[in-house]
Amino acid sequence: MKTLTLSAPAKINYLLDVIGKRSDGYHTLRMIMQRVNLCDKITLTLTNIPGINVTCNSKGAPDGPANIAWKAARAVLDLAETDCGVNISITKNIPVAAGLGGGSSDAASVLMGMNELLHLSLTEQQLMETGTKLGADVPFFIFKKTALAEGIGDELTPLPDMPPCWILLVNPGVHVSTAWVYRSLQLTNKRKLNMLPEFFGSIEDVVSILSNDLEEVTIPAFPVIAEIKNRLMDLGAVGSMMSGSGPTVFGVFKSFDTAEIARREITIGNNWFAATVETL
Repeated sequence: MKTLTLSAPAKINYLLDVIGKRSDGYHTLRMIMQRVNLCDKITLTLTNIPGINVTCNSKGAPDGPANIAWKAARAVLDLAETDCGVNISITKNIPVAAGLGGGSSDAASVLMGMNELLHLSLTEQQLMETGTKLGADVPFFIFKKTALAEGIGDELTPLPDMPPCWILLVNPGVHVSTAWVYRSLQLTNKRKLNMLPEFFGSIEDVVSILSNDLEEVTIPAFPVIAEIKNRLMDLGAVGSMMSGSGPTVFGVFKSFDTAEIARREITIGNNWFAATVETL
């Protein structure tokens, strides 16, 4: 049996502009996304028995066909026209439904891993096109670069290198429905988009672009998000914002030590998830 183990990193959004809504129900977006080194572990094992078996250590992630990793494996097996099967073991370290792209990253890792195990030689572009059918964030994790993401998130342009940042991720454990957030967002037609820097020479340059249109929906419904943002700033973050549709909030720090002190302080007296991570 052929086995491959991969790391599937989380992502944060430095920028999330919602530009409009398409006729198919998707929203057109302008995002800046970067990967961080909080990773799920994906182990793929090819078998001679047809079918796909997914096991996951997190109660919040579904097993079987409802899991996006299962769908990714099915897509590659169909492309390969093979009768073999695959066992997928997912060890979740990224919180589920947290605005960190964990499920999309898992799916991207399965696409890339199955391509390698089956010697299909699919190009990055072919994998990204397959990934788009699974979820709008999946191509970004195949792209593997800090990117400006447009369209529904699948039109990717690499960005200049950003200075390394320490990121403190804080998730209060409340459930935020991405579909509800986008449904509730009030769009205006007279929106003028901010200009983006041509290069990012400092952490301050990175922090200058922090903006998330979805906060206007999520924060009134979940005030704890604003509470975490304020606490992170009080604890030394250069900037702080909600990632994606939430509820995870991140703080940008100049040093590991400052971020770690903040992590210890912010988790006192609650059961929030918190992790100090580095940008990739």
